[in-house]
Amino acid sequence: MGSTFSGYTRSPRVSDIKGRKRTLNEDDSDDESEANEVLHTPQRKKMKSTSKYIYNALFVNGENSDISIHALGKDWPLHKIYLCQSSYFASMFNGSWRESKLTEIDIDVPDTNIDKEALQIALGSLYRDDVLIEPVKVVSVLAAASLLQLEGLIQQCADIMTETISPKTVCSYHSAATSYGLQQVAKSCFEWLELNLMVAQKPTLLRELSSELFEKVIQSPNLFVLQVEMDVYSMVKKYVFLKLTPSWQGDSKMLGREADKYFRRYNAGCFLKSDVGAPYARLFSVLRLGSIINEPSSCRHVEDDKIIMQDFLLPVYRQQWQHMLAVEHGQDLGPKDETVSADQFDQLSMRCGRIIKKDAEYCWRWTGFNFGVDLLVTFTNRLIILRRNTGTHPVTASVSLQNSRNIMFRIRVVSYDSQGQILYQKLSDLTPLALHKDEEIVVLNIDRHAPFPMQIGVNVMCVTPPQPVVETAESLTLQQPTQRQQQLSGQDE
Repeated sequence: MGSTFSGYTRSPRVSDIKGRKRTLNEDDSDDESEANEVLHTPQRKKMKSTSKYIYNALFVNGENSDISIHALGKDWPLHKIYLCQSSYFASMFNGSWRESKLTEIDIDVPDTNIDKEALQIALGSLYRDDVLIEPVKVVSVLAAASLLQLEGLIQQCADIMTETISPKTVCSYHSAATSYGLQQVAKSCFEWLELNLMVAQKPTLLRELSSELFEKVIQSPNLFVLQVEMDVYSMVKKYVFLKLTPSWQGDSKMLGREADKYFRRYNAGCFLKSDVGAPYARLFSVLRLGSIINEPSSCRHVEDDKIIMQDFLLPVYRQQWQHMLAVEHGQDLGPKDETVSADQFDQLSMRCGRIIKKDAEYCWRWTGFNFGVDLLVTFTNRLIILRRNTGTHPVTASVSLQNSRNIMFRIRVVSYDSQGQILYQKLSDLTPLALHKDEEIVVLNIDRHAPFPMQIGVNVMCVTPPQPVVETAESLTLQQPTQRQQQLSGQDE
């Protein structure tokens, strides 16, 4: 009727059964081993940590205290064995000082940076493994840690400061780092200012900067100059104006116009000789005037401001004229390694810069007469290319047609976050370069992972500098204008 299938099941052999029993015995043995292992393995149960208990019981509640510390109108019942972690207290308790036998000690706190909260954090750090410090309190805690000689806490403050430098903190951090001997933090603050000052030159930041620090920053060869040296001059004017008018309120757009009006009310050369202006003469004396008066509108602006005396400007004009004649007559083909030292380059090179906001192709030149070298900068495919233009692109000034011209340059590329912290940077060497007419050369290759926006800062020198002449602030202020200059300006002193 239909197909049928017959089934067949093989009976197990004795050997199979024995083998299975042996396997079961082995499993039992393994289970027993695991059980023994569990019995002999220490088990952990999350309990209240010893550190937290010590902090709350001994520091917060002062249980079993054997010493009372009084400072800033507050008493802390503490323990000598914990306080001796501090060199300050260790020398006090272990020496022959009178305090070693006292149970109550008054601490004099002359540093106005230290408040009760900072002292609470500093003393409490002796009773716990970790300390949480808000950046807004870090300077006060650093001051307290320095008083009590708590090296670990000082280092923690230094790390926090380095990581949180911003327009709001850079001045206070630099001042504190200088006061309490944190050289690396002070260096980080200075480098932040070199990178960000011209981008973030808001009135609040400029007002907070000390004259000494501001002078060092604007002199630095590593200052990122947004556009050209004339913009450094404008920033100095804004800075001095803000220092002299602390009640002025306004935004960054109004600041430049207000500064112009303020200085132009003085007679020519009188501001820096006045009692209010003399303290700021050094700021104007360190400007790179040769790279400022290289464009007609800049010359007019400097002269209209009447801050810097003509007697100081005339030697700069004369030097520029002599450079131009030397280039024109083939007596100067530009700087070379053997004629320009690295220090000279740092002090005299023109600083200029630009911000690249996105990955695209850009080509630009910085305004100003560069003694016949029309230098075009191209950014494309993350390459920076320099080109000596003589005819392939439109020119705005006369260009040198000599077959070869020498330049020296250094290029720095930096990417940074919203607080000005460096995310990426690349720096070229100080490079001498002989460029033929319309020759272009790749001078820097930027890594693919470098984020935008990025700053491109260039230091460049196109002529051989003269022997250095040291100018002083006094030379801006002590020379009297001639009668003829007063007549030309239509003003009397």
